[in-house]
Amino acid sequence: MRRLVAFLFLLTGGLASASETWLGDWQESVIHYDSKEDLKDPVAILQRRIENREVRLKFEKNRGYLKSLLTALQIPPSSQALVFSKTSSQADWTSPRTPRALYFNDNVYVGWAPNAPQIDLISMDPNKGPIFYVLSQKQQASPTFVRQTDCRACHQGGKTMFWPGLVAKSVHTTGEGKPVSREVAFSLGHETPISFRWGGWYVTGALRGTENESHLGNIFTADPERPGEVDRSLGRALKDLKNTIDSPRYLSASSDVVALLVFEHQSRMHNLLTQANYETRLALANDAARAAEQTGATGQLTRLSDESRARIEQAGERLLEYMLFRHEAPLDGPVRGTTRFVGEFQRGGPRDLRGRSLREFDLKTRLFRYPCSYLVYSPAFDGLPQEMRNYLWMRLEQIFSGREPNEPYASIAESDRREVLEILRDSKPEFKAWLARPNDSRQAANTGGSRR
Repeated sequence: MRRLVAFLFLLTGGLASASETWLGDWQESVIHYDSKEDLKDPVAILQRRIENREVRLKFEKNRGYLKSLLTALQIPPSSQALVFSKTSSQADWTSPRTPRALYFNDNVYVGWAPNAPQIDLISMDPNKGPIFYVLSQKQQASPTFVRQTDCRACHQGGKTMFWPGLVAKSVHTTGEGKPVSREVAFSLGHETPISFRWGGWYVTGALRGTENESHLGNIFTADPERPGEVDRSLGRALKDLKNTIDSPRYLSASSDVVALLVFEHQSRMHNLLTQANYETRLALANDAARAAEQTGATGQLTRLSDESRARIEQAGERLLEYMLFRHEAPLDGPVRGTTRFVGEFQRGGPRDLRGRSLREFDLKTRLFRYPCSYLVYSPAFDGLPQEMRNYLWMRLEQIFSGREPNEPYASIAESDRREVLEILRDSKPEFKAWLARPNDSRQAANTGGSRR
């Protein structure tokens, strides 16, 4: 009976308990999220390097460990995005004059505000998803990253699919940065229309075509009683923020619009990767529990149950639709940033034999040139259970070979199908190996219990 209750609990999506832990008991027994053992996220790796005296973080008077930390984690300062709304754990130190700065690369997010006692970090572990840390801004002989549990209030709920995840809000604020309404939209992700994004954020750069009313960035609410009645023309394109913020305290006087677009795409993609990881592992654990109950012993899975296959497919399709930009909000383009972010971002990641990359921007009608997320190369993607990766490879082959007649994939342009298939085949060895497998071997991998 207890196992049956646990199984039904898992099928509901599993809300975390009211304790300090992120996951329920059964979920934790499978995911081991709270465990400090075997952490492989970039911050945990950096901590070990600090302890082994391989890396030394430098402390500066005005910014503490910020600059040195970004260098150690290989996060470009050009990724800086500035939030002036008081909607984070650093709200007491956030204002329109001293906004909170966010920095990121493919695997880590850093939050810093002037005079705040600590730096916030979210670091993506290949198996556990987002791990939350703080770093004290007091100078130490050996700086220590401390894992946090009180982030649950904001970072686990319906907007993160009830798993630990990232959030971003678009809210109307007063001239002091105080929110005066519930969020205009949950702006995390490339599916939210531009007109609803970036309330409470600074935005530098231009979205040509509707520059004066395309988004809610750079705008304050004049009348708290009618927060939605804002003059969007006040949110015109800004080249920099030198006369707006206490700029000497920051690494840049910009909050680059292209960096913001990438940040939003990537953050939700990470949430969906976490969901796909957890859902697959929990489905397999349910199958193992059933097998143990039937045989009285723990045995190797030989075939996925119908329930597990459906659960994996559902999470996989949700990830695929987002990964392939099927519901991306269009750009009015061309979009122009104000920092070196575009060039620095495009230089990263693998390329195919013709020099093409999934990191190439379009910035006219859509964010990227090729409709497939560059996070297919990330440790978070590679950390997906083999069963989920098998399903994704099967579907990607179907979609890009033109054998998927249904929406939302049928409308992908033929040139996009061909080019993405070629790029993935040349730059993702596991996908190339999948394409080389006989058809019966691929089918067996998606119906059986192929395990890592």
